Amino acid sequence: MAVTKARVRELALALDGAYEVTHVDRPAFRTKRKIFATLTPNVAEVNLMFDRATQEFFCEQAPHALAPHPSGWGRMGVTVCDLGAADAALAHSALKAAHALALPKAKAARKTNKP
Repeated sequence: MAVTKARVRELALALDGAYEVTHVDRPAFRTKRKIFATLTPNVAEVNLMFDRATQEFFCEQAPHALAPHPSGWGRMGVTVCDLGAADAALAHSALKAAHALALPKAKAARKTNKP
């Protein structure tokens, strides 16, 4: 069953530390570190900011709903999810994966020079 943009917004904002901003005149969802998804205006799509490995995995699992973005961004992992072909479980899973990649990196433990 198709997923609405409103449902994508709910799912994205339910992720830990996620909030909505405007990016290039479109709704974008981000963590403190970076954007992990954007809604496409006038089309039932969400762009997911994956790395290449995550993009490959999701596109193999759901080729009917997910594909690399047709621009050069697609070669860097940006993936288009067709909301008309995706169900809520797929959209949620993809958003969680993109969100995890956008979380702030854990700080390395400080080294101490104690004997």
